[in-house]
Amino acid sequence: MNSSDKHAGLSRRSFLLSSGELLSAAWVASHWPAIAAAAEHAEHAGGAPAAVRLQFFATADAADVSAICEQIVPSGATGGAREAHAVYFIDRSLATCFSRLAPDYRAGLAGFQAQFRRNSAGRTFAAAHSDAQIAFLKTVDSSPFFESTRMLTVLGMLASPKYGGNFRGSGWKMLGFVDQHAFAPPFGYYDREYTGFVPYS
Repeated sequence: MNSSDKHAGLSRRSFLLSSGELLSAAWVASHWPAIAAAAEHAEHAGGAPAAVRLQFFATADAADVSAICEQIVPSGATGGAREAHAVYFIDRSLATCFSRLAPDYRAGLAGFQAQFRRNSAGRTFAAAHSDAQIAFLKTVDSSPFFESTRMLTVLGMLASPKYGGNFRGSGWKMLGFVDQHAFAPPFGYYDREYTGFVPYS
């Protein structure tokens, strides 16, 4: 791995760790049944060989949201939002546990798409070059629509694979987390060099 790839990996890892602070334990606990259902849907939908039946998005909308997710957590040495099937998780979430946010999200997506088309001669976000996508996202990265998409993307990546999110552990691999039956320090890259741990008596 060269230095630029290593830096990109650390940047993505740092972003996910900081974004996790947006998701409080109390909120996740109160919404867990619906989140689990959304994640299970993501697992089956993302792995299906045939075309997926979307519940909230139209096909073109799903393509645009998927492209946004892929810029939020791009693929690299480890999988990103595409490999985690984040768009399917978001689609299910907006139809279930986030249904109260759905009208605002749909309006935000429509505004996002209209603004992008005005700046790109009618081209869709999904069809645009990656550089153009990134440049545009920098102009809207503080909007409620983008912040909601970022939160849902991160949630879809870090959910336990047994519930369907974080497909095949792609989000955990990015963080350097290894799922195992019994845990003992060091727990990951972040405490590998720590020497002050005192075993419980």
